[in-house]
Amino acid sequence: MPHPSQTPLEIAIAGAGPVGMTLALGLAMDGHNVTVHEELDGLSTESRASTFHPSTLEELAAYGVVEDLEREGLRVPDYQYRDRREGLIARLDFSLIRGLTKFPYRIQVEQSYLTRVILGKLAAHPNATVRFGSKVTAARTVGARAEYTVVRAGAARTETADYVVAADGASSAVRKSLGIGFEGMTYPERYIVASTTFEFREVMPDISWVNYISDPDEWLLMLRTPHYWRIMFPLGPDEDDDRASSSAEIQRRLHGVHALDGDFPVLHTTVYRVHQRVADTYAAGRIALAGDAAHINNPLGGLGMNSGLFDAFALRAAFAEAAAGADGVALLAKYAEQQRDISVEYVGAQTDRNWKQLRESDPQRRRAQAMRMRDIVADPEAHRRFLLRSSMLERRLAA
Repeated sequence: MPHPSQTPLEIAIAGAGPVGMTLALGLAMDGHNVTVHEELDGLSTESRASTFHPSTLEELAAYGVVEDLEREGLRVPDYQYRDRREGLIARLDFSLIRGLTKFPYRIQVEQSYLTRVILGKLAAHPNATVRFGSKVTAARTVGARAEYTVVRAGAARTETADYVVAADGASSAVRKSLGIGFEGMTYPERYIVASTTFEFREVMPDISWVNYISDPDEWLLMLRTPHYWRIMFPLGPDEDDDRASSSAEIQRRLHGVHALDGDFPVLHTTVYRVHQRVADTYAAGRIALAGDAAHINNPLGGLGMNSGLFDAFALRAAFAEAAAGADGVALLAKYAEQQRDISVEYVGAQTDRNWKQLRESDPQRRRAQAMRMRDIVADPEAHRRFLLRSSMLERRLAA
């Protein structure tokens, strides 16, 4: 719910992705003066995160955007763990948590839709400004203010605010300017994602809209967005990016999912490396890090954007307390400690487990994993606990 401000703050945000824009909307609703600086000339349309978990929807309801997500997105009532050779292992049914949340489902819709919706809503707030073609390259605390460098039209200038939030992505210029380390690991395999308008449920009617499919040779993730299926495959260490992205190779992989008579319609493909990294700290004086600027993780489980949005929710609450007279620097230090612990102990650990489970090659351990998942879904209480944890509701309900 909104946090009414007693003394409006001036807050600059670097980055107009889902985290920066969500934070901007919350702060504007609370009466703060907020400026978002985005390096691009407009909002990104890149195909990236698309999963909104029940816990995230619970929080976003206070921002007035869930109805938009519902209207455009795909409601997902369950998801599946499958084996490429044996078929269905376990179906996770969100109806088991219906009494614990108003949103017993996921919504699948591209993150770029959320940022477009928020940009429209910010237009109704005269205390909010979004500047495109404006890159924040550095920030520091100077006395009782935050000072930052912004480059627009090739010219650099210095501006000030009460606080600066860096939501400028994994290569965050603000984080680097502060000398904050970003330690972690790079996974040994790259991923390739292919998007296709072919309707797999017409030929595979027992699959869900979201499917984690294990296999010792080539695991995959199949998920549906409102307009297409997105299929993620691993690439071997010796596979060439250009060859892997070729039409022939993409068709070969997709025909391995279903032997179609003819070619699949392919909208686009992307090859990328996956990292698991966490900033040494999420705050330095009057500067805070959020989203990918603070933590990046394996996308298996859909926790990257969602955990970043929880950074935005936590920062909104912290700034509300600062506006009411509390020590803002101390509040950011507390935010940094709490959110970093969540990134390390919960998000990072869970996504790494997902990766290991999908690619497990030992037959005995694969059988044990399958039996464990079948036992979980057969026990209503264990099933419910699994859903609460994987949907990020467990911590929210415990708070």
